[in-house]
Amino acid sequence: MTEARVRGTTRIVGSGLLGASVGLGLRQYGLDVVVTDASRTAARLAVEYGAGREPRADDAPSLIVVAVPPDATAEVVAAELAAFPEAIVTDVASVKAAPLAELTAAGADLARYVGSHPLAGRERGGPISARADLFLGRPWVVCPRPGLARESVSAVEALALDLGATPVEMDASAHDESVALVSHTPQLVSTLMARRLAGSTDAALGLAGGGVRDVTRIASSDPALWVQILSANAATVASILRAYRNDLDEVIGALENIDEPGSRRALAETLAGGNAGVARLPGKHGQDRRFASVVVLIDDRPGQLGRLFAELGELGINIEDFRMEHSPGAQIGIAEIAVVPEALARTVEDLTERGWRIAG
Repeated sequence: MTEARVRGTTRIVGSGLLGASVGLGLRQYGLDVVVTDASRTAARLAVEYGAGREPRADDAPSLIVVAVPPDATAEVVAAELAAFPEAIVTDVASVKAAPLAELTAAGADLARYVGSHPLAGRERGGPISARADLFLGRPWVVCPRPGLARESVSAVEALALDLGATPVEMDASAHDESVALVSHTPQLVSTLMARRLAGSTDAALGLAGGGVRDVTRIASSDPALWVQILSANAATVASILRAYRNDLDEVIGALENIDEPGSRRALAETLAGGNAGVARLPGKHGQDRRFASVVVLIDDRPGQLGRLFAELGELGINIEDFRMEHSPGAQIGIAEIAVVPEALARTVEDLTERGWRIAG
């Protein structure tokens, strides 16, 4: 492992998924990391998992990472700025304008505060779900401001780089508008679709495939946390949802009058618009490129998925994305592997030679 860019002691306030993952990632460099939390149990659990050590009276951190719920972020940042007058303080809250406004109104010393947000997470929270590689390859937004020292911004960008993330500079308002579109609104869309499943029959749910699973994957996220996130970015999310509602009304109108002239065309144009939108999503490492898909049939026996990954590694095939599907009662699973287009033919040929069954 290369030498860490972060220097000195890092203090992490909040030992949930993000805080504990930051600690685990920094500890891989052998850095001194302090973990604290309003919940002693959560803090001790994070320490036991290796995310850092407990605080000491003589701690003098050079960097403080506040990883608490959004509605407590500004208060905790202000307290940390006051308690450690030499430290640079950042936070990882998923909204940036609201905490900054609260800190400004409270008269906090903002010369050492740099708002930031790693675009990473999992459906489950807490230190037990933390991972040292959680931020690998993910964007980490850092929010500079006029008059803010470049050294402070660089310190937070160094943190992101040490954790394998890609720093992206963006002001607080632009950040909030962006995540409303790519994170906050999708959470609600996923949730609303998942609500339709709650009253369905077991027979219908038994037919569930990749489509509904992909759409509803994030619907199991923590409701209490998301109420806070959405409340802090409410106006922007509502604006996007109104446009979404207008699109939905047009689709409903076409479906209800499917034999009317233009209805099928309206549906086709909506679907094509979706194609155009998803084509703009950046691929791995921020490159806007499409991947080829290889569908492998896997016997429902222990160790088969691990064997597939191992053999792909032996063949020098890089997995750009992965999706697994397994229907209840089926004796096989379906592993969909995304590879760069130029590796498609070789992947199919080599896996077939090793006895794997390739769909299609």
